[in-house]
Amino acid sequence: MPTKKKPQVTPTPERRRELLATAAEVFAAQGYNATTVRRIADEAGMLAGSLYYHFDSKESMLDEILSTFLDELWQGYDAVLAAGLGPRETIEALVTESFREIDRHRPAVAIYQKESRHLATQPRFAYLTDSQTKFEKVWLSTLERGVAEGTFRDDLDIRLTYRFVRDTVWVAASWYRPGGHHSPEEIARQYLSMVLDGIALRT
Repeated sequence: MPTKKKPQVTPTPERRRELLATAAEVFAAQGYNATTVRRIADEAGMLAGSLYYHFDSKESMLDEILSTFLDELWQGYDAVLAAGLGPRETIEALVTESFREIDRHRPAVAIYQKESRHLATQPRFAYLTDSQTKFEKVWLSTLERGVAEGTFRDDLDIRLTYRFVRDTVWVAASWYRPGGHHSPEEIARQYLSMVLDGIALRT
C-alpha cells in the first residue's frame, strides 16, 4: 500500500514574527557575525534545522528585520512630510515618529546602528545607504527651511545640528525599554523641549 504523505504545515505569519523578534534580540545583544543559527534556534526553543523551515539563512532574517523597520519608519516620515507642516512642527513630528519607531523596533534600531556601515557594502543591503542618504536630506532640508523662514537662528550650523539631533534621538535605543515609565511621545516631548529651546529664534 502507498504510504500517506504527511500534510504540509504552512508557517504562520505570527510564528515568523515571533522568530524574527527573537533573532533581532540576539543580533542586537551579540552582534550579527557572532550570532549563529543554532543560538537563535535555542532562544526560540527549537532545533536549528527547524529554523530553516521558516528562513533560508540568518542573512534573510536580518534583511527582513531591517527592511521592516525602515519601511515603517519611512511610512511615518512620509506622512509627516506630506502634512505640509512648518519647519519646527516638522522637526517635532519627525522626532516623535522616531521615538515611536524605537518603541516598536528597539532591537532593529540597535542592529542598524552597530551593523549598517558594514552591511551597506553588500549588494543585498544597499538599501541601507539609500535610506541614510534620504534620511539626511530630509533633516537637513527641514533645518535649512527653518533658518530661511526665520524659525531657527540664522547662525545655526545645519549639519552639526542634524548630527546632534540624530545621535541624541537614536542613541536612546541603547537604554529605552517598551512599557517603561514614559511613553515614546513623552520622551519625544522632553527631548524637543531641550533641543528646540536651543535652536528656536530668540525674540
